[in-house]
Amino acid sequence: MAHKQNYIERMELNKQLRLASGLVSERFPEVSDIVIYMTYYHKGVNPILMVRTVNFFPSGYAYFNMDCMIRDCVDGGFDLTAVIADMIKNHKKLKKGKLACNGKNDALASDHASIAYEIRIQYNKQSQ
Repeated sequence: MAHKQNYIERMELNKQLRLASGLVSERFPEVSDIVIYMTYYHKGVNPILMVRTVNFFPSGYAYFNMDCMIRDCVDGGFDLTAVIADMIKNHKKLKKGKLACNGKNDALASDHASIAYEIRIQYNKQSQ
């Protein structure tokens, strides 16, 4: 029962964070599309945990914090907000990089998870 309650609380917090982030069209009116390609890595025999593509459209929330996929990770994840904001500020269309999860748990190593990302941003025709 406690697990279900924690899940409900996490989902409610996630919803509030998305609402607070605003829409892509409000925060970045010059952007028509953002695509994030990610490969999640973890410690293990097979280090690739997942490959994922996330699309953000003007009508979607400008919430770019991706959860850590390690089950016992607490307060972890990969916040790409600063990377995307900097790209838009400098009118960049492509950026690649890596981020490590800074989540906490006594049972997890400090380098328990990371991602390699590629972000592609398309701008509205009039802003180019």
